[in-house]
Amino acid sequence: MKIPEILQVETPQVPGSLASVLNVIAEAGLVLEHVTTLRREQGRTLWEITLEIEEGAQEDLLRRLSSLPSARFVGWSDRVFERHRGGKVEMHSRIAIATQQILRDIYTPGVARVCLAIQKDPAKAFEYTALARTVAVITDGSAILGLGNIGPRAGLPVIEGKAALLATFVGLSGIPILIESTSIDHMVDVVRSIAPSFGAILLEDISAPRCFEIEHKLRARLAMPVLHDDQHATAVVTLAALLNATRMTGESLDGLVVGLVGLGAAGLGIAQLLRAFGVQRLIGTDVRSEATGRLAQLGGQGVTLEEVLRRAHVVIAQTGVKGLIPAKLIRRGQIIFALSNPDPEIEAAQALAAGAAVAADGKSINNVLAFPGLFAGALRARAVRFSDTMLLAAARAIAAAVPPGQLVPDPLNGTVHEEVAAAVAAAASPGG
Repeated sequence: MKIPEILQVETPQVPGSLASVLNVIAEAGLVLEHVTTLRREQGRTLWEITLEIEEGAQEDLLRRLSSLPSARFVGWSDRVFERHRGGKVEMHSRIAIATQQILRDIYTPGVARVCLAIQKDPAKAFEYTALARTVAVITDGSAILGLGNIGPRAGLPVIEGKAALLATFVGLSGIPILIESTSIDHMVDVVRSIAPSFGAILLEDISAPRCFEIEHKLRARLAMPVLHDDQHATAVVTLAALLNATRMTGESLDGLVVGLVGLGAAGLGIAQLLRAFGVQRLIGTDVRSEATGRLAQLGGQGVTLEEVLRRAHVVIAQTGVKGLIPAKLIRRGQIIFALSNPDPEIEAAQALAAGAAVAADGKSINNVLAFPGLFAGALRARAVRFSDTMLLAAARAIAAAVPPGQLVPDPLNGTVHEEVAAAVAAAASPGG
């Protein structure tokens, strides 16, 4: 598995010195993610170079770098760990408690009046508490992004990241919640018990097929928005990218054969949303018969990998298996989305070289474009559930937010998340 590593290298300030380092990296077959200057002094430059590198391959890279007379390896940076040190989220008071009067108003005795008002009219909680801005971000750690079942505590950095993104992009307070349970009913009961503290529930990194039943039971028993974003937010961004891909190829998505390689949480979430959009011909493959059975329930057909690649105009892979799709099976003009992270089923460049009309991977088609706006819109509309109409509105808003020739917008473009939130709120049915 490839992991991001950050290399610090010092070179003289002469033409070609950095190029020689980058050439060594290319010759080692490594993917360059980022290069930045840390400092320049006394005729030398210290570079920080972010790479994708297989575990255990560092030694070979250092051996290659040591052969350069002008470069000096300084060390491996802990920048990523430093950004996680102490956690990525914290709670702050929205009110400066600067006087005795403020203290008495927000706590005892003043708070009693607000408590009694909410007891009389529970809907006032959305006006006088943080419910309308608070999302529980919940995981059991059973399917952490490409890492598998590593347990809830090891998954905490991921859901802290989700909380940080909710705060940054749409101003919501995401509260990380870890649940250590292998029982579906126990997990459902725990979430139901804590649900009154939150305005919405975001389920994260829960393995299939248990994720389907957990979400289904929670949606049936809670009058609040519940979303497993590995299914539905991923589906929203994938549909948005497909809308733009088919514009590039001049095709109508609802008339194409769409093939799904991997029918876990994301694959079946994508299948469900494509069906809601109007795609009639869905085929898919998975090593688990129960997964192809779920596709059949959606009106799709289970086939082999080879048949997916032979028949489908659009191929969407979500298996976690690096290099699963052979370039020789790509047909000219296909749309290929290999979405597994950190290693795709086929590199986008390979798919394009093999004849694909459009190709992309999971680094660009990322659910961060969807889930902040989905939750902001649902809470803004006081919706009690997410509907297909809301998900489709989000996909169309994302697709419309890019210039011609691009598949998806930059997630750091803050206006995108507001446009998604507005579209979702407009499509929501308050109280229904």
